[in-house]
Amino acid sequence: MDTSTRILVPGTYNFRDVGGLPAASGPVRSGTLYRSDGLFRIGEPGRAKLRELGLRRVIDLRDEQEAQAMPDDVAGLGLDVRRLPVFEGSGASQGAKGISLEALYRRIVTQHSSIVVEAVRDIATTTDGSVLVHCTAGKDRTGVVVALTLLAVGVDRDSVIADYERTEQYLAGEWLDGMVEMIGRYGVPDTPELRVLMGGSPPEAIDSAIDVVERSHGSARRYLLESGLSLDELSALEKLLVDEG
Repeated sequence: MDTSTRILVPGTYNFRDVGGLPAASGPVRSGTLYRSDGLFRIGEPGRAKLRELGLRRVIDLRDEQEAQAMPDDVAGLGLDVRRLPVFEGSGASQGAKGISLEALYRRIVTQHSSIVVEAVRDIATTTDGSVLVHCTAGKDRTGVVVALTLLAVGVDRDSVIADYERTEQYLAGEWLDGMVEMIGRYGVPDTPELRVLMGGSPPEAIDSAIDVVERSHGSARRYLLESGLSLDELSALEKLLVDEG
């Protein structure tokens, strides 16, 4: 199954290029749309890599508290940074309140569709260089936005789900252990359920979100259009992302 390509940006664990995924009218263009975990520890080696990648715009889906606690280390890169908080707190913090990944994603696509559309609009209007979508882990908020973006330009559902599922292997180990330790300082116990919420990407989670979208709107394209994206913006998204040859 085709999935996005991991790029070794120092200080990140889940930085990937979605280019190469097969869409209906051609492959997704490489070097255009990236997805990632946070950029707060990249340092000069990571900044140098972002320069090399031609990054122009960053869409940060974290809330203000997360961004202040772990600020993106991108000073001096001249990036157009858009902060679009999907909700207050990370996916893990939402899960600590007893919500499952499936319920969390359903909440994103139903209660926060305007933010999803704004993120997709910001992707579509990136005209000079590449664009990065990220949150803390690069799997929940980022995962939903990227999945709907890819579906909207014709990437098949199985490829989108496989790409989402791949996240877990990159977050396992050092990233997940560090995040569990950090949240443990606030009295949250280390449990298997917490580890799934923080670092897991079970295919059924994103599959359930796609089901919600398709049951209510028929397709990701119709979901975005009925949630505020214009036909011109959808056309711009396809032109940006799909290499029709």
